[in-house]
Amino acid sequence: MREIIKMIVVLSAICGLSGFCLSYLKQMTAPAIEMQVLTFVQGPAIQQVLADADNDPIADRKKFVNPVTGKEINVFPALKGGKLVALALEDFGGGFGGDIGVMVGFNVQNDTLTGIGVTTMKETPGLGTVVADARFTKQFRNQPMAISQKSAGGQIDTLSGATISSLGVITAVQNAAKVYQALKSEATETWQ
Repeated sequence: MREIIKMIVVLSAICGLSGFCLSYLKQMTAPAIEMQVLTFVQGPAIQQVLADADNDPIADRKKFVNPVTGKEINVFPALKGGKLVALALEDFGGGFGGDIGVMVGFNVQNDTLTGIGVTTMKETPGLGTVVADARFTKQFRNQPMAISQKSAGGQIDTLSGATISSLGVITAVQNAAKVYQALKSEATETWQ
């Protein structure tokens, strides 16, 4: 009986120490991982969406609480001559292979889309992945925030063979528009 108790105590101590080490490692690597995601995943989409910014939107980003999910999100500003002209944020929509991450830019003067850039997806190569191509994403430039597919009376043509993926991108843009509308006043005050 004594050996069983000793074994339980030793195993508990090893598990506790291992958990502490993993927690510490996660905290120490979180900033480096976030910077890698910003640079190599979100960065190209931000440059595409906020192309004519005078500032570095990644360096000037701020965290806001997403009113829909309650989680923190990054909001990226585009400044021109020191004045806020656009904001970008990432949201998600369900595609065929899982969630599709879309960086969406909004013109703060007239509340139109400045464009979109796909950040993450697990779609079928050659089929669903075409939603990241310019022939699809350019349809979103200068569109009103209330977008929908053409078959529903909207502005966006879905891609043949990638309809579910196209609808996932449209959903992500619609979700981002809701977040933008909820955060616009707070965000514009931040970069005045």
